[in-house]
Amino acid sequence: MSFTDVFIRRPVLASVVSLLILLVGLASAFNLQVRQFPKITNTTITITTVYPGANADLIKGFITTPIQQAVASAEGIDTMTSSSQQNVSLVTLNLRLDADPDRAVADVLSKIQQIKTVLPRESQDPVVVKQTGETTALMYMSFNSKDLSGSQITDYLTRVVQPRLQTINGVANAQILGGQVFAMRIWLNPDKMAALGVTPIDIRNALANNNFTTAAGQVKGDFVQSSINAETSLDNAAAFGKLVVTTRGDALVRLDDVATIELGAESADSSSVFDGLKAVFIGIFATPTSNPLTVISDVRKAFPDIQKQLPAGMEAAIAYDATKFINASISEVQKTLLEAAAIVILVIFLFLGNLRSTLIPIVTIPLSLIGVMFALLALGYSINLLTLLALVLAIGLVVDDAIVVVENIYRHIEEGM
Repeated sequence: MSFTDVFIRRPVLASVVSLLILLVGLASAFNLQVRQFPKITNTTITITTVYPGANADLIKGFITTPIQQAVASAEGIDTMTSSSQQNVSLVTLNLRLDADPDRAVADVLSKIQQIKTVLPRESQDPVVVKQTGETTALMYMSFNSKDLSGSQITDYLTRVVQPRLQTINGVANAQILGGQVFAMRIWLNPDKMAALGVTPIDIRNALANNNFTTAAGQVKGDFVQSSINAETSLDNAAAFGKLVVTTRGDALVRLDDVATIELGAESADSSSVFDGLKAVFIGIFATPTSNPLTVISDVRKAFPDIQKQLPAGMEAAIAYDATKFINASISEVQKTLLEAAAIVILVIFLFLGNLRSTLIPIVTIPLSLIGVMFALLALGYSINLLTLLALVLAIGLVVDDAIVVVENIYRHIEEGM
């Protein structure tokens, strides 16, 4: 007796097994992640080195090239790209899919440590950052205002909005883009400096020697302990202006004698605009194991509360949402899946001309497609464009098997069985 004979002789058992497959498949379908593409854990390592005042050629020759030569032999490297710009060197390493990210980062750090003595003394230490998962944001939020400056918007986002977004489950990073950090800008006047005999080095030394943060310590007695708070840092333009740069006999040359001081943005090299207004953006990056659709759905739920708490004059909007394309793509494939099933069933009915025989593929197609969801869940797959397209192709296989079964049944009936 063959395996199929058991289900032929016991139709109740066949019905129970089919219902079990249907229930297990439905339960698995609700637990499967919905993504645009299969989950791929790709890791990139970026090495950023800042050399203030250096041009692109100098950056390339003395920083980018030595770093490239050092890390080229690091373990797990697939491809390497670099860019040399004014003041900044950026080297990006793309790891192989089967590489160990932690081991690769340790190897890169070790090789950079070996060449630190080769790099220019005035350059800053290279910063190594590892990023696993998507390298592009799933969503961009824009914040703009007619009344507030870019620095004020950035300050609010850093203190209030960014921590709120990063607490949402599945959000790996809420990165501020186009932001302008507050900084004390000191604009030197060359004519006044030349008249008073002051050089930029004098001003730099005066700032370094008089504007710093220090812990003065404590005063302890037998029964009393007091902390000493030494206010050694300057926090406003007026305080910076009173800073003594140098002396000329009995006269003191202060910073406001040779410079204009104001609180402004740390850098004005770039700016971002949304709907004609200067804006600051926040990019939402998801963790590698999270479901992008669920993450962005949770972010959208929190967005109205963020809008209500914005300061007067500030507006927020969602400038880009990648999940719209993901949902549209998956909806189109699901529509194709239903159309394929309907066309196949119609063709079978037209050729067989028997509604009772057509019921077999009508039952087997959804039962097979839903039942395979358990296999997808067990293997760690997700519902994405590739798996849905595979299901579209699998309809043909299911129908072929159903037609073979129906034809054999007809043959046996015609033989008198």
